[in-house]
Parts: sequence; structure tokens; C-alpha cells
Amino acid sequence: MNNPIDWLLGLFSLDIGIDLGTANTLVHVKNRGIVINEPSVVAIDISSRRRNKVKAIGSEAKEMVGRT
Repeated sequence: MNNPIDWLLGLFSLDIGIDLGTANTLVHVKNRGIVINEPSVVAIDISSRRRNKVKAIGSEAKEMVGRT
């Protein structure tokens, strides 16, 4: 017999799959399909005095490729 707490928590959870591909990152949610399909790109600001700072991810970061 399953644990009742596990059963209850299962009512509030989502079954998801994440594909961290070379070109694109996809997230699939059961019964909803693909909910995220973005380029696997991160733009980082290395000029920040504190630390390297993430400026953009996905499509927005891909538009920055090649810029200085």
C-alpha cells in the first residue's frame, strides 16, 4: 500500500521532462506538452564589479551573440 502522504503530495505535483540540448532547451509538462522551447544560450555581464551577472537567457541572449 502506498504512503497516504505521498499520494496526497502527488495530487499537487507535475510530471515534467527537461531536455538540456546543445541548441535548445525544452520543458515538457504531462498533459500540456512543450511549455518552454528556448535556445540554450546565457548572456553574462563580466564587467560587473561585484560578480559576473546574468543579463539574459534564451532568445534574448541569442540576439546578443557577437556583441561586445
